[in-house]
Amino acid sequence: MKAIGFKTSLPISEADSFILFDKEIPVPANRELLVKVQAISVNPVDFKVRQNSLKDKVQETPKIIGWDATGIVEAVGETVSLFKKGDMVFYAGDITKDGCNQEYQLIDERIVGIAPKNISIEQAVAMPLTSLTAWEILFDRMRLSAEKDKGKSILIIGGAGGMGSVAIQLAKKLLGLTVIATASRPETIDWCKKMGADHVVNHRNLVESVKNAGFEQVDLILDFVDVNQYWEAFVALIKPQGRIGSISAAAQPVNLQQLKSKSVSFHWELMFTRSTFQADDMIEQHTILNNIAGLLDDGTIQSTLHTTVHGFSVEHLKEAHRLLESGTAIGKMVIAF
Repeated sequence: MKAIGFKTSLPISEADSFILFDKEIPVPANRELLVKVQAISVNPVDFKVRQNSLKDKVQETPKIIGWDATGIVEAVGETVSLFKKGDMVFYAGDITKDGCNQEYQLIDERIVGIAPKNISIEQAVAMPLTSLTAWEILFDRMRLSAEKDKGKSILIIGGAGGMGSVAIQLAKKLLGLTVIATASRPETIDWCKKMGADHVVNHRNLVESVKNAGFEQVDLILDFVDVNQYWEAFVALIKPQGRIGSISAAAQPVNLQQLKSKSVSFHWELMFTRSTFQADDMIEQHTILNNIAGLLDDGTIQSTLHTTVHGFSVEHLKEAHRLLESGTAIGKMVIAF
């Protein structure tokens, strides 16, 4: 089968930043599925791993990344109980194992969902990683519920990105929150409104922009961009007894002491935690993905697909990485095989 990987971390402009190569089709064991991949989408974690995982070293076998796929189950391990051959599935994967930038992939059934049936595979593959992350941070980490939190205000940093696009919808449709999203360009402002944001504010002058929208402070903050860049704004904007959630890698320590007087809680989220540590509740991701598929199928939420290219190739993967590295991506970019 064909796979695309890299032997060392290089700028995306370099010829060998991605390499096409052949490898054997693997055989599933235990709870693994062998999936014939039909489409993938690309996330910021992809280019960050490409840039940093093989710095100053050269690996003999190319490293395969990629964490969003849809495909058909071709074979199952001996203890698989959730799926059968022929099932159409979607998933985000496990960062400790080979990713989906290949024609066939092994994946643990506990982190796989049945793909939505009423939308295209391209629309479906845009959703797993961002949906899992947004769901986990809202419901598992920050412990929000419609019963007790409906009507509260939530500020979402990075509203037009893949993560923010899903979080806006879940916050609005499932939790009944008043959603304030950040964006600064006309096209990203329009996208946030399309996703359901009640207000769109400019991240370049965050505190003033939020106050101009009519909010002295907010109940909840979600950071999908850079916790260090916005930390002082978060401290100023969060209400007493509020909650802040973040997925960003803090380059510098954040001063949690600044939240103490307001009794504000802070929550980290990493979508790969459950699979990396083989957590007791790892199968929760199977349940979440099935829930997301249902919400997509009944129209409660919409796919965040923005751009599709056709053909599994080095150039298309480079194109996706260049777009994400530019920081101007809207929604998700998908590569259909």
